[in-house]
Amino acid sequence: MIKKISDKDKKDWKRFIDSEEKLENKDINNEELKKNLNKKSIDLHGYTLENANKTISDFINKCYLEEIGNIKVITGKGSRSKNKEDPYLSTDLSILKYSVPNYIKNNYELMKKIKKLDFDSVNDVSQGSFDILLNKKSTK
Repeated sequence: MIKKISDKDKKDWKRFIDSEEKLENKDINNEELKKNLNKKSIDLHGYTLENANKTISDFINKCYLEEIGNIKVITGKGSRSKNKEDPYLSTDLSILKYSVPNYIKNNYELMKKIKKLDFDSVNDVSQGSFDILLNKKSTK
């Protein structure tokens, strides 16, 4: 059975589409969805140290402004890094897993925005990622 759409229904639909009125997204009320909306991740695999530091700095600042509460930073474990073969490079700070958190820790402006940086995950050899909890954006 096919119903013909009335002219009134067509006018009502056109008025709704053209208006600024928007329907409430009922999924937003879902607590799990709210948690995921407040979480972002970034994958730094393949970045150079310089690019990784610039990228993570920009990403933290952007997330802070967007009031994202939790960031997962994926660096990899560094197990395939060619840097381990060079005796002139630091095995700790030439691998993103260690250098990125160290860069963040030594950046005062970034640390003002960070509530907690999960150094336990950084120091765990089986982990290739770590979490950052951000402070709420200041309303000054």
